[in-house]
Amino acid sequence: MNKALEHYLLRLADTALTQSQRLAEWCGHGPFLEEDIALTNVALDLLGHAKLLYEQAAEISDRDVSADDLAFLRDVDAFKNPLLTELPRGDFAYTTLKQYFLDQFNVLLYAALKDSQYEPLAEIATKALKETRYHITRSRDWCLRLSLSTDEAKQKIQAALDDLYFYTPELFETDDDLNQLIAESIMPDLSVLKEHWQGQVDELLNECQLQVPKSGWVATGGLRGEHSEHLGYMLDDMQFLQRAYPGCEW
Repeated sequence: MNKALEHYLLRLADTALTQSQRLAEWCGHGPFLEEDIALTNVALDLLGHAKLLYEQAAEISDRDVSADDLAFLRDVDAFKNPLLTELPRGDFAYTTLKQYFLDQFNVLLYAALKDSQYEPLAEIATKALKETRYHITRSRDWCLRLSLSTDEAKQKIQAALDDLYFYTPELFETDDDLNQLIAESIMPDLSVLKEHWQGQVDELLNECQLQVPKSGWVATGGLRGEHSEHLGYMLDDMQFLQRAYPGCEW
């Protein structure tokens, strides 16, 4: 079970870390001061979630690794985040919609993980859920503001939807390891989670008067370590210090 559980903890941690890194790129570049601070605070929350998950993964690993090793010394093909979180930040509408998709997923996921049979994960989920509920309120409100304001804002968030929508099914992918954890009630059934997520998303997109794009293409690969070039560039920035000065502390 340890191998499957470590695999899942890394999936959660890598997702939170890459999501945090993209939001952190807005620091100093937000559309106005309050939103600049809000984006940075959400990034810090996600970084905190990643830290807790990496620490738990390191604790159960049969390798001698630390949380920092897992975050800063693994190569691209060892990361398990969905492709959605590694995409470039784009404009504010693009970031907002991407954040909403992820926030809606995280709220449902952490609410379910609070009842995980693996107590350390249940404790992390309980803490993360409190913060994620704030995140979803913020990103949902911004989707409505942008969609129902100016023509330019509406066009930008529609363009974001056209680009991002078919990255979202990957959030619900499983493999043999994850299916084992679902059977043991350590993680929720993601097919059930997807139904709830889709219902919430459809309701918001309808309120926003946005048109869901039609396509047969669906992103995949992150769970297997198959990533876009964007993750490589991200890790170059994130991991430089640890790789240049091994074992450094600050």
